Amino acid sequence: MTIDPVKLDRLAEVAVRTGVNLAQGQELVITAPIEALPLVRRIVEHAYKAGASLVTPIFSDGEITKARYEHGGDASFDKAPAWLFEGMGAAFKSGAARMAITGDDPMLLAEQDPAKVARVGKATSIAAKPAMNPIVGFEVNWNIVAYPTAGWAAQVFPDLPVEEAQAKLMDAIYDASRIGGDDPVRNWADHTTELKKRVKWLNEQKFDALQYTGPGTDLRLGLAEGHIWKGGASPALNGIICQPNIPTEEVFTCPHAYKVDGRVSATKPLAHQGSVIENIAVRFEAGKIVEATASKGQDVLRALLATDDGASRIGEVALVPHSSPISQSGVLFYNTLFDENASCHIALGQCYADTIAGGSEFSPEELQQKGGNQSLIHVDWMMGSDAVDIDGITLTGDVVPVMRGGEWAF
Repeated sequence: MTIDPVKLDRLAEVAVRTGVNLAQGQELVITAPIEALPLVRRIVEHAYKAGASLVTPIFSDGEITKARYEHGGDASFDKAPAWLFEGMGAAFKSGAARMAITGDDPMLLAEQDPAKVARVGKATSIAAKPAMNPIVGFEVNWNIVAYPTAGWAAQVFPDLPVEEAQAKLMDAIYDASRIGGDDPVRNWADHTTELKKRVKWLNEQKFDALQYTGPGTDLRLGLAEGHIWKGGASPALNGIICQPNIPTEEVFTCPHAYKVDGRVSATKPLAHQGSVIENIAVRFEAGKIVEATASKGQDVLRALLATDDGASRIGEVALVPHSSPISQSGVLFYNTLFDENASCHIALGQCYADTIAGGSEFSPEELQQKGGNQSLIHVDWMMGSDAVDIDGITLTGDVVPVMRGGEWAF
């Protein structure tokens, strides 16, 4: 299948120039499914044009991944290539930038044993810490973009022949990623300006908590001490301003891991580790999920929550208007990079240190004292819609409308 080469090239250029914003002389480490090779080649070309000193791609393959589950011995499911992640971590510590290409088949492991999938996920999360810590701490500039693989496209547009589905998914990725028009780099600069207006207002309020009300949802979500709202392009600790997610429509901050109470229901399916989890409904007490159900993938959800103590608490809360272009497209992407930008969402697991004032310099224990969650996982799931209202609660108990019917109220 041939993806429109012009669209592919523009996506690659924006990923390098606006997404990771590669610096002269900087190395770049790329991870991608092997099907995304056409996009990776374009990214590598633009990276060297931007002055990259070295670009190193690392590929994965769905059939190879499945072979492990179908033929591997039991001990295989507790193994992960720690040496690989240590090498990536060393690259980031020495100043390399990070780029990830997403696009794996969301149903790749749907027929596999959820317990084995969970074991692999946990082993990988543990081994990946040297590579993930510089990303979570925003020490280096990084970016994630998408490529329309055949398996993914077939899930999104199941009624179309695969090649047509891929072409249609590429169009949806292109539109959602704000790459149309004469100057996509300027598109992103203007979009960031709008996101920063939301960020500024939310930071001025200094809310103590958010109250969510909607179908199946009645949730009071406390915010971490010294929390900072963020959104749009931001400077990493190395001083390079990058746009980590393309696309993005969110403004986000750090919730308090021990001050979340009530019920919340998901408004979109969650594609996780090769399975789709539908109709998630959970109940929080003192920050911890104490009840969790799903109409599909419940075993996968519960195995995820059992990863460690922090997996049943949340590390991120994000606000997205229902009128976002991704929501209005009507496309269910079955990919968190896109679906989280169609809806307000929360993330199970690890917090981002830079969403707490001074957090990038804190130890894990100091972050926890402020309310920042610690976990091996970070998994976003969607709980916003045009039927959800959100209020900000101030330290004095005043109630300030933040969203009404899924739209900004200020």
